[in-house]
Amino acid sequence: MVNFFRKYHKWFSLFATIFIFFFAVSGIILNHREMLSQVDINRKLLPPGYRYNNWNLAAVKGAVKAGGDSILVYGNTGLWLTDSTFKTFHDLNAGFPEGIDNRKINTLSWSPASGLYAGTLFGLYHFHGGVWVKTALPVDVTRVVKVLQVDDRLLVMTRSNLYVATGASRYHDFSEIPVPKGEDSDGKVGLFKTLWVIHSGEIYGFAGKLIVDCVGIVFIILCITGLICFFVPSRLKRLKDSIRRSRLKRLNRTSLKLHNVLGSWAIIILLVNTTTGIFLRPPLLIPIAGERVAKLKYTELDNPNPWFDRFRDLLYDKEQGRYLVATSEGVYYSDDKFSSDLKIFPVQPPVSVMGINVFEKTGPGHYLVGSFSGIFDWEPATGRTIDCITRTGYVDTGQGGPPFGNVTVAGYIRCSNAASVIFDYAHGAFALEGKNPFPPVPSSVIAASPMSLWNTSLEIHTGRIFEPILGPFYILVVPLVGLATLFILVSGFLAWWLAKRRTAKRQAILNS
Repeated sequence: MVNFFRKYHKWFSLFATIFIFFFAVSGIILNHREMLSQVDINRKLLPPGYRYNNWNLAAVKGAVKAGGDSILVYGNTGLWLTDSTFKTFHDLNAGFPEGIDNRKINTLSWSPASGLYAGTLFGLYHFHGGVWVKTALPVDVTRVVKVLQVDDRLLVMTRSNLYVATGASRYHDFSEIPVPKGEDSDGKVGLFKTLWVIHSGEIYGFAGKLIVDCVGIVFIILCITGLICFFVPSRLKRLKDSIRRSRLKRLNRTSLKLHNVLGSWAIIILLVNTTTGIFLRPPLLIPIAGERVAKLKYTELDNPNPWFDRFRDLLYDKEQGRYLVATSEGVYYSDDKFSSDLKIFPVQPPVSVMGINVFEKTGPGHYLVGSFSGIFDWEPATGRTIDCITRTGYVDTGQGGPPFGNVTVAGYIRCSNAASVIFDYAHGAFALEGKNPFPPVPSSVIAASPMSLWNTSLEIHTGRIFEPILGPFYILVVPLVGLATLFILVSGFLAWWLAKRRTAKRQAILNS
């Protein structure tokens, strides 16, 4: 049995090592987004699919009219000033820290009285004196998902909390609005979220991330020492120089010892990290996407805030005096300014597990909801949901499906001529009706919009970097490599353990 496990451990490892190595390196980077946010990668060094073409790759999320013919276009490329012709784009990103991640804008708010506010991955910013100035919130938060002007109040929503400031000009003092739980609250959390924070280490905060970083380092060392133990023996057979042979033998012995010690001592946490990672990507993501489990005690998930890391967008319907709150688990509403439990709409539009990207009111009782599952005209009062692309009704069958639709909606703009432009993540801008008014992406925008090291690492870690080679089969990279890694870990441990037990038995016989 020892020889069986050694043989297949060796050959499976040879296939999977390069993938495991890059997954480990990219995973460590993903755990420290803000710290590495100033490091960018030139898109010319990446496959063609990672270069901006026709405003794809979430280059544009939305737009805000800022008086006269001025239009502020924002998204992953930052903020750009243009007009209704979309012929010229002027850079309005001065003041943001260096690095493309620091000027990725999730939400934008402008009014003549209060001015311009932007919510980014790393906080709230106010445009003052021609530059962006960071605005303090009551707690040190990162991602701001919505900035909303309601009368003389400015509401700022993060992934977990809602804040408000009142004033006719600049807003300084923000206070938290305690948002009551949802009427359907069960005190549980999504299984996907649970596996996510276990895999990243966030389940125990920054300390947990450091532990998972150590897991990544262990994987890297196992990859390197494993390759040494694979190739050095054959090299020794051909080498005649006694000094070099001696050095290689010491390297091989040291590598094998380190490989066995690290692999055997860390086997449990390596298995847990690998198993949780497999379920964070399709196809194994699909069956767990809607499952809910109890919060793990004494972890980051065991948070008294019922909306911890669940908020995604906010809308105020002035006609109905109603706030609509988009979350990772559906759309809720409050008719009493968050004085009682939020109610959930009984009929929900389809929203990808990747999150909501478009959330706007289009008419009395009608809302536009867009995500990687498509874009829909939603009428909550009747439950009627129309696919804006096919103009057909949507019926929820209750069956799980893929996380991506035929149109992966990353952004939306309604132009001054009432034309609607949708920004598909893969293919870019196209008009729902009429001609697409957007020109090709200007060279100035392309030059100012590299790819962050974090996003590059994400593409590697999710396997999407292999799409140019494998086509749609890239989606199988993570589950297949994950399953191979599980076999490698188990077979390697059994080979080591059985050999150790056999040696111990022989020693006992000799001593008897």
